[in-house]
Amino acid sequence: MLRSTSYTSGFAGGGADDRDPLTSQPRAGGGRSCAAPETNGGGMDLGYVTERIIAMWFPAVMSRNQYRHAQRQAAIMLGNKHGDNYMVFNLSEPKRVLRNEHKHVKEVGWAIELAPPLERLCSVCKDIDSWLAGDQHRIAVLHVRGNKDKLGVIVAAYMHYSSICGNAEQALDRFSMRKFLDDNVGPLRLPSNKRYVDYFAGLLSHNIKINAAPMYLTHVTVLGAPTFQNGGCRAFLKIYEGHTPVYTSGVYSVSDGIQQFTVNVTTEGRKGLPLRGDILVKCYHRREESREPIFACQFHTCAVADHTLSFTRQELDIACNGKFISP
Repeated sequence: MLRSTSYTSGFAGGGADDRDPLTSQPRAGGGRSCAAPETNGGGMDLGYVTERIIAMWFPAVMSRNQYRHAQRQAAIMLGNKHGDNYMVFNLSEPKRVLRNEHKHVKEVGWAIELAPPLERLCSVCKDIDSWLAGDQHRIAVLHVRGNKDKLGVIVAAYMHYSSICGNAEQALDRFSMRKFLDDNVGPLRLPSNKRYVDYFAGLLSHNIKINAAPMYLTHVTVLGAPTFQNGGCRAFLKIYEGHTPVYTSGVYSVSDGIQQFTVNVTTEGRKGLPLRGDILVKCYHRREESREPIFACQFHTCAVADHTLSFTRQELDIACNGKFISP
């Protein structure tokens, strides 16, 4: 746990021997965990995941000046301990202040409220490993502003990566990573994040065979009618390949009490909508002048083995909170 005069630090010590902030000295007792990090508007969390990986988290509600000042404090603390031997891996949107305050910064972020592209997950783990392998004194700093799910995704993915591509000496690091996840992140909030970590682990272990061929989506069936004002909804789908929208359905009027509805994606003369890579399916309720998300689901076509993909409500982003769709 790192401390400063103006900002609190909430991460429990990540190392197996529970180290003091930015030192290599063991200490007695455990650190404080972040019970409610999203509401900690007054501070940053900066602490060890392993001896050579540090997590640096800032709440989204900080003002620009607070954030800039906190980054300056973080740079001083990191520089005092590690000199120029640390690299900041920015998992959030690019920030100029990061490059102003830290010598080594690598932009590896992805969109808020989405799982990282599968190739991005692979490349981030390789980048971290390559940086650390370059010199035994090097440190990787994982930076996030806002949702801690991003920290959880990368730490969980790198834990799988080191178990397959690492050596026996990293076994203690994997224990530290698991402890960090349990104490400071908790279960991943976004089901698609968990799915992508599972994809990555499956690819590493060869339990998932890469399927480079495109898949053809013919229809989407939603079981359990979403309910809005007066019951029912006016639903429509948007489908994205990567960040590119490739399909938008018409609006389906779903009455209260209807158990399911199906959106036919296939058009005449085509065997389905060809999809490849990272896919996002998002369902909305159409209001008169706006739209409201009902559920979202991300998957990667390389991991699709069956002709039918099925997801429960708990496996759908947004709907897993149980707001609109019945179980």
